[in-house]
Amino acid sequence: MKKFGKIFLMGLCAATILSGCGGKKDGGKDAAAVWPNKPVEVVLHASAGGDTDFNARTFGEFFEKETKKPLVVTNMPGASGLAATESIKATPANGYKALFTHSGPMVVNYVSGISDYDFKEFDVACIPAIDGGSVLVASKQSGITSLKDLIEKSQANPESVIYGTEFGGFSHLQVLILQDKTGVKLKLADIGSTSEKVTNLLGGRIDVASIAYGSIKDYVQNGDMIALAQYNGERNPYLGDVPTAKESGVDMEMNNPYIIAFPKGTDPAIVAKMSEIAEKVVGTPEYAEKLKIGFSQQAKILTTEEAKAYLQKIEDEYMQYKDVLRNTTK
Repeated sequence: MKKFGKIFLMGLCAATILSGCGGKKDGGKDAAAVWPNKPVEVVLHASAGGDTDFNARTFGEFFEKETKKPLVVTNMPGASGLAATESIKATPANGYKALFTHSGPMVVNYVSGISDYDFKEFDVACIPAIDGGSVLVASKQSGITSLKDLIEKSQANPESVIYGTEFGGFSHLQVLILQDKTGVKLKLADIGSTSEKVTNLLGGRIDVASIAYGSIKDYVQNGDMIALAQYNGERNPYLGDVPTAKESGVDMEMNNPYIIAFPKGTDPAIVAKMSEIAEKVVGTPEYAEKLKIGFSQQAKILTTEEAKAYLQKIEDEYMQYKDVLRNTTK
């Protein structure tokens, strides 16, 4: 009986705490009217210093200008993004802790089998930015000067060109789609993060990789690397003269959206208000300029329903590559 009593009290305490933290306690409109009345924390799946961290902190700067409340960034890297997503799944849905991430943990992890859930396990508020700065880049030592050149070399000698990636991640999916669209066969090397890809490209240990342009712009400008193609449907004007894959005859478009999502069950009015704030932030010229300078990104916004539809669209497209991805992540 004592054991049962302790369990009951623990359960009662937990229920009391959760009910006290619930975002719907004061009713939808009332909760949204005063939200945020204290700092909001966003958890990132990535370490400090990268593109996701940059986007979260830049958004946070302008979020505070709009709301007069800080957006506190907590970096929680690990387990291919699961550390962050699991943390938010277990968080009370009170509107004061959310996930700032991208399609890797929210879509690609599900497609590759790393996780058994996707973005639908969260209350997606919006997509406050889309990374249209990813480029296919070659090392100077590779001798590859264009996407057409890469295709011809790979067709003549399959698996002679080494592509550096991170198995199960976004750049892995990029190369699978590239191979599918072109019919070439590259040799895939599980290199790891962006910094490791850059190091291996400079050292000539890999020939090509897909990387954010902001991370390799200086190397392209001094001739140590050659930007072969960007993955946008139309040229991102911030990427200079880098042609699109479509201009080289490859029908491929692939961008990486950043996502703000709350724990499931968050007051819909709070979710909607975050989306409204994001619209104001994205419409700020200073915000757009920071994205341009930081990672050659254009300021874009997809509101709640638009964001969910976009994420579902890319998940449906990516699912055709699930077997290959899952075989490499076992």
